[in-house]
Amino acid sequence: MGAADELRFKAVEDRRHVSDLHATILHLMGIDHTRLSFLHQGLNQRLTGVGHHRAITEALS
Repeated sequence: MGAADELRFKAVEDRRHVSDLHATILHLMGIDHTRLSFLHQGLNQRLTGVGHHRAITEALS
């Protein structure tokens, strides 16, 4: 997916965040990543963070 520079060091097209990968793995396990939270230092946290991360469904086809 996407494209990298000529040295394959940095993504230049269709970049994804590691939280998107987490959301994809949770999606494959049948878990809604937006509802999964855990208690850390007294606060509810999510593995995928609070951004607009989503499962990479294009990679699953």
